[in-house]
Amino acid sequence: MPTTEQPTLRALLRRRDLGLALVPRETELADGALDRPLRWVHSSDLADPTPFLSEDLALLTTGTQFDEAVGIDTYVGRLADRGVLGLGFGTEVHRSGVPDELVAACATHGMPLFTVPYRTPFIAVARAHSEAIAAQAYARRSWALDTQRALALAALRPSGLDATIAELGRRLEVWAGMFDAAGTVVASHPRDRLDTEVRDALGERVMEILTRGLEAGQSLVLGEHTFMLFTVGRGGHLRGVIALAIDALDPEARSVVTSVIAMAGLAMEQSEQLARSRRRLHAQLLGSLLADDPGLARRVLGSMPPAPVVVAVAADAPAGPLADWWERNRVEHGTAVFLAESEDGVTMCLSVGDESLLDEAAARFGIRIGVSEPEGYGSFSRAHAQALTALRQQGTHGVARYADTVGSRILTALATDEARLVAESRLAPIREHDARTGAELERSLRTWLEHDAKAESAAIALGVHRHTLRSRIAHAGALLDIDLSTFPARAELWTILQTARD
Repeated sequence: MPTTEQPTLRALLRRRDLGLALVPRETELADGALDRPLRWVHSSDLADPTPFLSEDLALLTTGTQFDEAVGIDTYVGRLADRGVLGLGFGTEVHRSGVPDELVAACATHGMPLFTVPYRTPFIAVARAHSEAIAAQAYARRSWALDTQRALALAALRPSGLDATIAELGRRLEVWAGMFDAAGTVVASHPRDRLDTEVRDALGERVMEILTRGLEAGQSLVLGEHTFMLFTVGRGGHLRGVIALAIDALDPEARSVVTSVIAMAGLAMEQSEQLARSRRRLHAQLLGSLLADDPGLARRVLGSMPPAPVVVAVAADAPAGPLADWWERNRVEHGTAVFLAESEDGVTMCLSVGDESLLDEAAARFGIRIGVSEPEGYGSFSRAHAQALTALRQQGTHGVARYADTVGSRILTALATDEARLVAESRLAPIREHDARTGAELERSLRTWLEHDAKAESAAIALGVHRHTLRSRIAHAGALLDIDLSTFPARAELWTILQTARD
């Protein structure tokens, strides 16, 4: 912000060439009485000049109206009610010194009173103040032009949007932040000015604005902070929000913010176009990787995450925000990841050391992710198939790892609808018998096989005598026409029990 002194009554009193002097001590005035912006300086000796005055000005008078039996206290009261910020009394023109009644009335109404010496024309006081207003306006315009140049240079840097928001915050001397369409802070300055609670609350308000499609600048109070919010984009194509920790902007500052909004919109539009092109390119490179040939991807991208890698597939994932999130991780932590979209979902390839970030991504976006075992790029297609298999095992959001589900992999893979139909048909005699007699042959078979076909331990688990269990097993074998004394028959029965629906 420019450092030119604001046109106030205090600034006017500091002008030594004018010789103005405050009559009461400043300590006798209300706090800030001399520091309110002074719009103009006017002179009048009318008994009641208030119909011709506007608020926030200083009035100069010689006091000739006081000879007309005008009540001084009433006179000063009218000025105070009209919003006059100060009263200047021209001495040695009509009377010597300042009337005691005027001093008392100004003290009563909290009106700053100052003297204007005989040598100083009223017009000189008004001209001095107009020069101060002009100087401030020039300083503000100069600041705005200089700021516009600085912002334009910032926009040309490699991280143009981040640099532009940082420059805006520095120039306005406030916290400035850029939220994307997902309500996430993508750039801010200073970075650590806001605590997490305030930032989250601000993000929720941003999401509300974007969801409702509001375009106008809004003011928002969160605790001790006041923010002004400005949308980037128009109508149904809102791309984000710029937030400033400030309660008001003058015209010059607002013009600067408007230019930043335009630059941010252009930068985000270009970024979206590049992102779309990048996603198309990565989708084509994924086809090469699925052929277990990483050569094309390395030539096009320059590098890939160092092997061994894990391949992850996310279902119902927002590809754009997910890609942006990985990009921020790359910038902040050096995380290398390859990401591509396909009909199967969003495929991610990353080094084994960065695998823990997948849990964070699943929690942040509320998505399902299947993860392969570590592999080299020569086995990328196998890793991708493992990720898809693990994904199918994950019913809710979270991460499913192929290694955690591999124990039941063969039977799960064989459990087709046809296999289930065959298994249920084979178990039909036992299930009909159990339904008719309540003999629990199927439960007895499961428990017996789970205890390695040992009647003693299985009978204890079932709470029956071992001879009762042996009788049930023999009866079940007869109903199924299976010799359960052999391992192949027991293996077949276990497969049938695991495949059939309960």
